[in-house]
Amino acid sequence: MRSESERGEKWEGLILGSRRGFLQSSCSVPGVLLGLGVVRPADATGRLSTVDDFVTASQPRPEPKIVFPTDALPPPSGPRKKIAAITTSYFKYSHADDIITKFLEGYAVFGRTHLPHCDVVSLYVEQTPDTDIGRGMAARYRARWCDTPTEALTLGGDSLAVDGVLLVAEHGDYPFNAKGQQLYPRRRLFEQIVKVFDHSGRAAPVYNDKHFSYSWADAVWMREQSLRLRFPMMAGSSVPVAWRRPGLAFQRGVKLKAALAVGFSGLEVYGFHTLELLQAFVEKRAGGETGIRAVQCLMGDAAWDAAGAGRWRPDLLVEAIRHVPGVPALPPGLGLGSLRSLDPDAIVFVIDHADGFTSAAYLSRKLVNEFAFAAEVDGRAHPVGTWAELNKPQRDHFSFLCNHIEVMFRSGKPSYPVERTYLVTGALAALVDSHAQHGRRIETPHLARVGYTPAEEWTAAS
Repeated sequence: MRSESERGEKWEGLILGSRRGFLQSSCSVPGVLLGLGVVRPADATGRLSTVDDFVTASQPRPEPKIVFPTDALPPPSGPRKKIAAITTSYFKYSHADDIITKFLEGYAVFGRTHLPHCDVVSLYVEQTPDTDIGRGMAARYRARWCDTPTEALTLGGDSLAVDGVLLVAEHGDYPFNAKGQQLYPRRRLFEQIVKVFDHSGRAAPVYNDKHFSYSWADAVWMREQSLRLRFPMMAGSSVPVAWRRPGLAFQRGVKLKAALAVGFSGLEVYGFHTLELLQAFVEKRAGGETGIRAVQCLMGDAAWDAAGAGRWRPDLLVEAIRHVPGVPALPPGLGLGSLRSLDPDAIVFVIDHADGFTSAAYLSRKLVNEFAFAAEVDGRAHPVGTWAELNKPQRDHFSFLCNHIEVMFRSGKPSYPVERTYLVTGALAALVDSHAQHGRRIETPHLARVGYTPAEEWTAAS
C-alpha cells in the first residue's frame, strides 16, 4: 500500500485555488470535492475511503456531449507531451493567453472540461510590459522561465528536450512598415527553433499562430524548413473552428457557384481571419484547392463598382449578415446603391483561383463587426450562410483551436493542412501590395500551384 506521504504527493496541487488542478480532477481523477476544497479519491462504490459516515460523495457532474477533435484519438497513454511556449507578449486576452494559458490550465466548453495531455514546461516571453502575466503563469504552473527561445527548447541543456513548440508571435511593441503591416518577428523566432532542431539532429511539431508572416519570402523559408526537417507544422486562425450559427459545413466535392466571407477592421490583422474563414469553406469545392492566380484589393467606390460589374455578389453579403445577432437585417433584394450608402468605405478582396472559381472577402466599416460567410451552392434554390461566434469571455474558438493543436502534438499529424494557411499568407501579402498600389490587380504565379487536399470536415456546429 502507498504511504500517506505518497498519497499526499499524488493529490498535491489538486486544490480548487488552482484551476488546472480542478480541471484535472474533474476530467481524469475519480473523486469528490470536500468542503475545504481538497480533492480526495473515492472507492469503487463512490464513497470516500478515509472519512466517517457523516461525509458522502455528491452526485457526479454530467459531461455535456461536446465533441473535440481529440475524441478521435486513442485514450491518452504514456508520459504527457512536454511543450515549449515562445511568445512576443503575454497579457490578459492576448493570443498568448488564449493559447498558452489553455495548455497550462485546460479549458471548458459549455461545461465540458478538458485538460490537454501536454505540459507547458518552458516559457519565453520577448516583451514584458507592466501588463505581463507570463512570469506569474510560469511560476504558478512551474514552467521554466527562459531568457532565450533556445533555452525554452533545450531546458538549459545541449539539445532539444521538448515534444512540441507553441510559437505565438502576435501582440507587442513592434514597428510597422510603409504598407501598414506590423513586423512581428515570426521568422526570427522560427529560425531559432530550427537552429535547435538542426543542432539536435531531430525536430518536434510546431504550431505558428495566425499566418506565417507579413512577408511571403519569410513564409516560403519557414515552410521549406518544415519540409526539409520533416516536422509536422500547423498555423492559422481560430475563426474557422468557432461555433457556426446556424451550423454549416461543406463536404468535399461541393459544387459552389459563388462564395463570400465577411469580416471587419484592419486590412491585415482581421483581413487574415476573413480570408482563412473563406478558404476553410471554398477548399471543399469540387476539384479541391488548386491555387490562386490573381488577387485584387478594392476600397470604397472601386469595391462597389466591382460588385456592379459582377466581380462579387452583394446578395451573399446580405445573406451572411442576416445570421449575425444584433445586427439589423438587410432586406433581401436591397439595391446596390442602398448597400453602397450604408457602407461606402468597405474593402473587398477578390480572389481568382487557378481553376477559374472566384471568391471574395468583404471587410465592413459600418455594417458589422463580426465574421460570417455565405455561398451559392449549385442545385439549391437559396444561398446558405452562417455566423462565426467568437463568444466572450469563454473564447471557445481558441479552445477548439488548442484542441486541434493537441491532436498534432499527440499524434504527430496536423489536424488540418498547413497549406491552407500557407496559401492564405501568400494571398494576403499580395492583397496588401494591391492596396498599396491603389487597387491594382496582382498576378500570383507563385500561388497558382499551391494546391492541397482539405481535411475531412470537423466543425463546432450547433
